[in-house]
Amino acid sequence: MITKTYIPIQIIGTQRSGSNLLRLILNQSSQISAHHPPHILKVFYPIIHRYGDLEEGSNFSQLVNDVCRLIEVNPVKWELELHREDIIKSCSHRSLIEIFKVIYQMMAKKDKATYWCCKSMANVNFYKDLESQGVAPYYIHLIRDGRDVASSFKKTLVGEKHVYHLANQWKQDFLKAKEISRQVGNERYLAVQYESLISEPMMVLKEINTFLDLKLDESALHYFDSKESKITAAAGFMWSNLTMPIMKDNSGKFKKNLTPQDIEIFERVAGDILQENNYALCTTLNRTTFTPEDIERFDQLNLDLKAEAQRSKHLKTDRAYRVERKAFIDELTTIPLYK
Repeated sequence: MITKTYIPIQIIGTQRSGSNLLRLILNQSSQISAHHPPHILKVFYPIIHRYGDLEEGSNFSQLVNDVCRLIEVNPVKWELELHREDIIKSCSHRSLIEIFKVIYQMMAKKDKATYWCCKSMANVNFYKDLESQGVAPYYIHLIRDGRDVASSFKKTLVGEKHVYHLANQWKQDFLKAKEISRQVGNERYLAVQYESLISEPMMVLKEINTFLDLKLDESALHYFDSKESKITAAAGFMWSNLTMPIMKDNSGKFKKNLTPQDIEIFERVAGDILQENNYALCTTLNRTTFTPEDIERFDQLNLDLKAEAQRSKHLKTDRAYRVERKAFIDELTTIPLYK
């Protein structure tokens, strides 16, 4: 049973913004339990209706079991025995968010930590439910130049691949995070720019220390020697940099990795948000909208690029580590409707 009060931290923004770097730095504190996320809410929210009335014991037990199975097939393993009955008994009410909270608290208890940190950045979409069900996290909004985010996504197995879709995602994630900042105020919202994190990490650590009442020091920047860093990096190409020190020059790479046309498309979609965050534009801001024919073409290119990523040789390890997870998620989409 959970008897101690644990404090949640939620990293928000868009993936490929350095969230694993930030997570591993936070995980260096003995007060924070920050493990790689299985994306519980992102996976189960779209299918929660299939579990029927969660007040029915068998339905709730099935959901708890499936959430545990998702964690057990996560590419980065959690060293936590997931006893289903203990989770059920620890839930004060029957909901997906309560299961999510209890499991993270159990991991924090195992780690002898006070805080638990989730870096599933899609949780930005569920913040109202988190807040209404008593999970009131400290939100750290990690902001990175969206063009570098897009450049990074193009090399990975996951996510959208065309800059039009990536720009829209980055913009919407930013606007949702700013909505949270307006709702919770500065006491529970902190914006951190990735470019500052890599160029002036001690300055950012000082801001985080003040925000969370911590004492992170320079030793936190040796995250790359940690066990958590090594098991994360082993799970695929997209995290291979996590066993290296901070790369201070890891910004502005989009200028080489994106075509001028890609950059123009991104800036047409999200140039206003780039400027709001002091990222200089490379093109003259064009506020004309794309035609339906343009968007249809972008959609097809996006699908083609996703298919190409699934065949890419340099992502062989990433695919191998996700075979079990993919099979399980495919299974979830075919589960019968519960009553």
